[in-house]
Amino acid sequence: MKFASVRLIASDIKALVAFYELVTGQTADWLAPQFAEIVTPGATLAVGSAETVAAFAEGSAEPGANRTAILEFMVEDLDAAFERLSGKAELVHDRKLMPWGNRTFQVRDPEGSAVSIFMPFTDATKARFGSR
Repeated sequence: MKFASVRLIASDIKALVAFYELVTGQTADWLAPQFAEIVTPGATLAVGSAETVAAFAEGSAEPGANRTAILEFMVEDLDAAFERLSGKAELVHDRKLMPWGNRTFQVRDPEGSAVSIFMPFTDATKARFGSR
């Protein structure tokens, strides 16, 4: 099995795609007016408009209702990423070192999902991510 992507459902797909283009520095591939993908070296982030939910099962997903997942993006320069997003997203927490060795900050995307931007900081964490 291969993990392919994470899909977010958006009430305002253009705003959500623009946010993740800013986060990743990648341009989205719009496969339909209601569906886009942002392909990064590590994973693909798919974004569908709320109207796409009906193609699966009505009510099976809801924009703006996620409080169980944190999307994580690894960067080489945490301070540069912080400056790029400063004032463009709701800040959940400022830059800090986590007990597991990542230096991170967290924001919310336009639909309210938590987004963690991090870089491996300790030698052990750098070694762990070096093989991924």
